[in-house]
Amino acid sequence: MLSPAQADEFIGRHLTCLPIESLPLAQCAGAVLRENIYAERDQPPFDRVMMDGIAVDSTAVQHGNRRLHIQATQAAGDPPLSLAKPTGCIEVMTGAVVPSGCDSVVPSEQITVHSREAELSPHASVEPWQNVHRRGTDTRQGALLLSAGSRLQAPEIAIAASAGMARIRVSSQPMLAVISTGSELVEPGEPILPHQIRRSNAYAVVAALRRHGFQRVADDHLLDDAAEIKQRLKFHLETHDVLVLTGGVSVGKFDFVPKVLDELGVQTVFHKVAQRPGRPMWFGVTGSGATVFALPGNPVSTSVCLSRYVLPALFAAMGQDPVAPEKMALGGEVVNATTLTLFTPIRIEIDDWGRAWAIPKLTNTSGDFNALARTDGFVELPPGPNKFPKGFVTRLHRW
Repeated sequence: MLSPAQADEFIGRHLTCLPIESLPLAQCAGAVLRENIYAERDQPPFDRVMMDGIAVDSTAVQHGNRRLHIQATQAAGDPPLSLAKPTGCIEVMTGAVVPSGCDSVVPSEQITVHSREAELSPHASVEPWQNVHRRGTDTRQGALLLSAGSRLQAPEIAIAASAGMARIRVSSQPMLAVISTGSELVEPGEPILPHQIRRSNAYAVVAALRRHGFQRVADDHLLDDAAEIKQRLKFHLETHDVLVLTGGVSVGKFDFVPKVLDELGVQTVFHKVAQRPGRPMWFGVTGSGATVFALPGNPVSTSVCLSRYVLPALFAAMGQDPVAPEKMALGGEVVNATTLTLFTPIRIEIDDWGRAWAIPKLTNTSGDFNALARTDGFVELPPGPNKFPKGFVTRLHRW
């Protein structure tokens, strides 16, 4: 049986890189960049006023001229004016170009204005380039701002806009199908019998995918009928890039998924990982490049496998740069009585010294989905048997 690290390696070997598309910038939030973006011009592109006030010639003021005639007013977006006399000043607004002949800005709070005359307060100091954001001090024209593989969150979108990029090349969103299996599952809102349970896993998976920026997500439910499963999976394999199944992957009489996938020509890459929960996980690929993740049906197992394997694989297929593993100290002892890697749900708490702790939130079983409420993710603990004390630093996976 594979370890989680070996499962990562096998998934990585069989990933198909998603195609590139050009999209309007406003549609690129959450996407993965597939081109480099360079500075269109210096940033700032001019000597920029940082505070409302007056622009002055610092040398003239340092020579004792502290009462200055206000020559004109320059707002942000106006062409730059020129200071006519060193004994004068120009009223300026935040974001405006520093007028020609000026090299310093005195804030409004440090001046008093009388009839177009600005008088500096006794404690106002004037130094060259104070309150001025000098041209090119952030970046120079042609500098690399964003590299291919960057995830486009709000700051990256703003950077691309500043570079004049109306459209950018990003990874195409994968077509995803979330498929639950099980004749015992009943939709929320529908009448339910004592021997049935609600269909909840698929809703959690779809919600997690959409929260992480994946919008092209279909949803289907299949009864425990081999013929129906084969028909519907054939359709989804032909119309989607990635299938995420829940249930039907263990060794029960009605666990048809592995056998049906084999009959449909899906190559089994691995089946079962040495972990708890989620041991029966199945992964395979088709000759056309479609990818199938078949996750165990117990809710905790489903959520763990989705966050541990499926989401990282989707980001990698989109060309995202690898993210360094996050680590955190346990906030309480955890016992791993098995020889399997243990995934334990946690919530993150900050103590009085500002330190983050992963507080274990033990589940009753892998079917105890209520225990996942208000958790932040799970920690990955090495195979046991072993006790891991408070303070043990280990890998953290967020939902």
